[in-house]
Amino acid sequence: MITPWPFLDSLVLQVLDLSDPFSTEVKPRILLMGLRRSGKSSIQKVVFHKMSPSETLFLESTNKICREDVSNSSFVNFQIWDFPGQIDFFDPTFDYEMIFRGTGALIFVIDSQDDYMEALARLHLTVTRAYKVNTDINFEVFIHKVDGLSDDHKIETQRDIHQRANDDLADAGLEKIHLSFYLTSIYDHSIFEAFSKVVQKLIPQLPTLENLLNIFISNSGIEKAFLFDVVSKIYIATDSTPVDMQTYELCCDMIDVVIDISCIYGLKEDGAGAPYDKESTAIIKLNNTTVLYLKEVTKFLALVCFVREESFERKGLIDYNFHCFRKAIHEVFEVRMKMVKSRKAQSRLRKKKGATPNGTPRVLL
Repeated sequence: MITPWPFLDSLVLQVLDLSDPFSTEVKPRILLMGLRRSGKSSIQKVVFHKMSPSETLFLESTNKICREDVSNSSFVNFQIWDFPGQIDFFDPTFDYEMIFRGTGALIFVIDSQDDYMEALARLHLTVTRAYKVNTDINFEVFIHKVDGLSDDHKIETQRDIHQRANDDLADAGLEKIHLSFYLTSIYDHSIFEAFSKVVQKLIPQLPTLENLLNIFISNSGIEKAFLFDVVSKIYIATDSTPVDMQTYELCCDMIDVVIDISCIYGLKEDGAGAPYDKESTAIIKLNNTTVLYLKEVTKFLALVCFVREESFERKGLIDYNFHCFRKAIHEVFEVRMKMVKSRKAQSRLRKKKGATPNGTPRVLL
């Protein structure tokens, strides 16, 4: 049954846990690590700089730590630190505690087409060092360059790396450390899907976003919905139904088509305007009675839906429900901003009074 959403305020109260601690004003940090020539810089350039995979062949090897801010939307705000493969964690000049202390996720890239025994040893060293400093880090392993492997070889390689890495941790008495493994390549959408799952773990509002999407699709007759960051094509949230790789690829292709056509026909003669704005919308009808529907949520976020043709006949109802959904997303962001401002004000007040949060006087040196 397709119905309009109930009154918006009651909806937001249902899905928005105001006691949920939002992220601090410090951006979470994602570290890209691995041996030399494993593909770390190529991943960063393809995902966040729209570089074509063929151009990455001419990238020079990274010889210093490269830091970059990613601030594409209300929810996708973090730093990417690209580490050269030759960094020695035992070097006393390397302050690994400072780096790991503020890290949200550590991505270790392994070249699947190379002998990965040395990479596994470096992975173990890196993970154990990082975990001692910060037990809250998400450890992600990208088994990279799998485009050159057969399907059977991919599965076998992933199984072998998974087994060896976890055995090394078990031998060191660190079974509590959880490693997530992904098969990736810059020549297809697998790298974008893997990065989507990494980034989602750093979004404290993720359960709220997923609940909003679940309510939206159940009241609109929609089969699947994604909330995309348009710039990077990372999906920051989706509903609770399983994600199919082909569905995700169609969404990415649709975003590319919308942006490309808007760049050609959507700008004014003098080049003014933006290819993606509040008027951006697109409808693509597939030959299997499915409709792809894209709507702008914020200047960096887009909602992409899969709808059956018979359900899309009620487009007016879908648009009304989308208006409620869009308003709720903005309210989530506004609450987050209010809490961040409140924290900043409280922090300034505590510094002014020279006291810690529990009221104990701070010793000023």
